[in-house]
Amino acid sequence: MESLRELYKVGNGPSSSHTMGPARAAKVFMNRYKEAASFEAILYGSLAATGEGHLTDYIIIKTMEPKPVKITWKPEDFRPFHPNAMKFIAYDENEKELGSWTVYSIGGGSIIEEGQARDEVPTIYPHSSMNEVLEVCRKNNWTLSDYVYQYEPDIKEYLGEILKIMRRTLMNGLVAEGTLPGKLNYPRRAKNFYEQAKANKGELSILIYSYALAVSEQNACGDVVVTAPTCGASGVIPGVLFALQEEEGYTDEQLIDALAVAGLVGNLIKTNASISGAEVGCQGEVGSACSMAAAAVAFLKGASNLHCEYAAEIGLEHHLGMTCDPVYGYVQVPCIERNAVAAKRAYDAAKYAMLTDGYHTITLDQVMQTMKETGLDLMAKYRETAQGGLAKHFAEC
Repeated sequence: MESLRELYKVGNGPSSSHTMGPARAAKVFMNRYKEAASFEAILYGSLAATGEGHLTDYIIIKTMEPKPVKITWKPEDFRPFHPNAMKFIAYDENEKELGSWTVYSIGGGSIIEEGQARDEVPTIYPHSSMNEVLEVCRKNNWTLSDYVYQYEPDIKEYLGEILKIMRRTLMNGLVAEGTLPGKLNYPRRAKNFYEQAKANKGELSILIYSYALAVSEQNACGDVVVTAPTCGASGVIPGVLFALQEEEGYTDEQLIDALAVAGLVGNLIKTNASISGAEVGCQGEVGSACSMAAAAVAFLKGASNLHCEYAAEIGLEHHLGMTCDPVYGYVQVPCIERNAVAAKRAYDAAKYAMLTDGYHTITLDQVMQTMKETGLDLMAKYRETAQGGLAKHFAEC
């Protein structure tokens, strides 16, 4: 597993795989061919199918300014390695090709080159399953956050910065009004929900909804967010953690430790399955975020490692099969509501797990494998192409 720095990334929404990843790739390629007079970016599969709504073309052009960029769309061409494929081509002043590069945006803002194995990444954590992690923690009498700090001792300061950015995005969302950009004219609801939460003190659900909506709405309009584990699912973790901090008085230090636990779960999912909506559907984005948040909530409430694992398992298990079907390709419908509902579900998963003795039939490791297989079995139209599900039926109205 990689560093949590590769899971919690900071960048502009609305999509880590369709915006942050392509921007990162464009910057790398541009630096390789500084002498180029112009560029072409060929977008394949999901990147092409929902690229306009996700601002993929906009971010590539903006990143490579002031040199001109031609965008070529090939939504029907799905590459076998990953649905989010792109090819960059550099040209000289006579339009002669200088070189090209095929690269994949695999989720959470991460990119991989053509032919590069996914396990060719810097390994920070020596274990790759939750069962292994639990056993190591048992032998050493560690909590899950202890495990993270043991193998990544300098990560706490970084997580502190991540928490600050999450809070800033949330606060921006709570005061914003109007509608989100795009032809859906989708109304912002976070401010109204927050006012209702203040008028109904003690209604934790409303507060969780308002906070998750605030971050998700900011993501939809391209504000700076934290991938947790993706931009499309960025509202879940801050939604529930900051609501609990306000209602139950947890310190920032406690929230940072909870982020470490959530990050460990997200890293396991990323390593063993996927956090890419284009690869496995929304179960990999909102489902993963719910699993991460559920473990974090259980940890905050003083639960055992086994209870945290159970909470994470519940959070992911009950999102199995969730399709990624964004209307018009925007990260708005159904994405924003899903963040709010998943944030509350994470809280409920933690509470449920803590009512038990912690022992359960299905493990998180088994659910991760099931999620990966289910996602790969989903038809392409249900994996972030806006060609099926809600996206299809809304377009037919």
